[in-house]
Formats: sequence, C-alpha cells, structure tokens
Amino acid sequence: MVPLEQLPLWGLSTDEDPRPKPVLARPAKLRLLITVKAAPNLSARYGETVCVGALGMDPPWTGWIRLYPFHYRDLDDDGTFHKYDIIHVEALPARQDQRRESWKPIVDTITTERHLASRQARRNLLDPLVEDSMCRLNKQARDDRSARSIALIRVVDISALQVRRHPGWSAEDRKKIAAYFNQLDLLEPAKRSPLQAPRFTGAYRYRCADRHCRGHRQTLWDWEFVALQRRLNQLSDAEAAEHLRNKFLNQLSAADRDVAFFVGNQAARPQSFSIGGVYAPRRPVAGRRPHLNR
Repeated sequence: MVPLEQLPLWGLSTDEDPRPKPVLARPAKLRLLITVKAAPNLSARYGETVCVGALGMDPPWTGWIRLYPFHYRDLDDDGTFHKYDIIHVEALPARQDQRRESWKPIVDTITTERHLASRQARRNLLDPLVEDSMCRLNKQARDDRSARSIALIRVVDISALQVRRHPGWSAEDRKKIAAYFNQLDLLEPAKRSPLQAPRFTGAYRYRCADRHCRGHRQTLWDWEFVALQRRLNQLSDAEAAEHLRNKFLNQLSAADRDVAFFVGNQAARPQSFSIGGVYAPRRPVAGRRPHLNR
C-alpha cells in the first residue's frame, strides 16, 4: 500500500505520460479515492446510470480512473459510497470506450476501506494534480480522440452559476426509460418508479488559469447538485435556485477557498467536457487569494 503522502511520486497520468489503455484478461483489483459521483442519467444500453470518477492509489493503477456503468438504484441515497471514500473494486478496462481512463466495475466486489476525512490528506493527494489550462485539454481532445479525458482544472474567475428549469426528458430519453422498464418487468416483478428528471440544470461560466483563456461554459453534473434539489421541493423555483447558487457559488467559491473543477468528457463527443464536481479546500491563511467575480 502506498502511503498517502507519497502518492504523487508514482507517475500519475500527465501530458508527458500518455499511458496506453491496458488490455487485461482478468479484472484488476483497484484501490481508489472517489472524487466524483455524477448525477444519474439515462443510457439506451444500461438504463439509469451513474458515472464515477476516482483517483487510483496503488501501482500500477495510479492516476485518474472513470468507473461506468453503475446502476442508479444501487447508489440511490448515497448508500454504497461517498465522495472522498477510499474503496476497493475489481474492474476491467472498458473495451467499447476509447478513453484510456474508463473501466467497467464489477459492482458486487466493492468494499469501502474508509472515508478520507482529513482535508490536509486530500490536499496532499489532489493538489499536485491541479492543472492550469482547460483550454489545452479541450484542444488535445479535439486533436486526438484518445487524449486525456479527466482532469482537475484550476479556476481563477467564476462569473456565474446559471441555474435553469430542466425541460424534462426528451422523446429519446422517454424511449430509453420505456426500454429499461420493459427489461425490468422481465427480471424484477416489483414495480419501480422511473427516474425523474432533475428540477434544474446548472452550468458554470468561468476562466481557467491559462493566460489566453477567453472563458468556458460547462454543465454541472454533480450528484450533490441534484441531491440538494430533492431537499428543496417545498420551495418555489426562485427560492430553490437561490439556495443552489448560495451553495455552489457563494460557499464553494468563496474568497477563502482554492477552487478547481473535476472535469470529464463524453465518449461520443470527446471535445465536450462537463463538470462532475467542485474541489474547494479552504486556503491556508497565508495563501494567495485568487479573484472571484461573482
């Protein structure tokens, strides 16, 4: 087991270390720090799914790792694991996904080692991985479909968190739901309610630390963003939206925090990145204060 404070010495994925996607005959045993649980979404193949982002902690499987698919019902109410839990899971590299970070988990092998509660221990692991340029990551993905698909991007200026009413599931989404429930009828006689569309969508407008950055607008697909909406059902749209902005803009992006975004792209559209979660540790008192324009 690699001591937490020594992990950055083990050659994590960087532009200078474009490790090829492994080919394995048997599942690998991964020890991971969970960094992202994305909001549940719909898949024609897998039904109601959740994508999980993590940091591999033990060699040879160090660096960013994406676990997909997880069935939403298995993770509902945060019953399986939480953000910043250290877990063990067996998984195989995802064969039908060109992104080298993507693995297919064997869900019933998951065990939770512990929750990494220490903020300093989290910083020891994650701070060395923070990058300055979302702009460069976008360009790499446009030029090469197998380029890195996960990163932790430093934010120097957030101009807005746009919170808008979700339009509801599209006709294509409703077909996915119907197909999934037809399958459930064959496998599980018990009736289950379909996945509800979230009440709101969210998107950040921000600048990364690239000196040539002209700004980014990226959708927020954070499990915590959707979970908070559930707890605001009794509020009006305006009141609920204000609560969301207060949490995900005013609090997490406050002047005493170092803000970075966990970002990942789509397999079908590798040039399209979204935000899976916010990394916002409180800054040491003597640290530098970035400008946040709210």
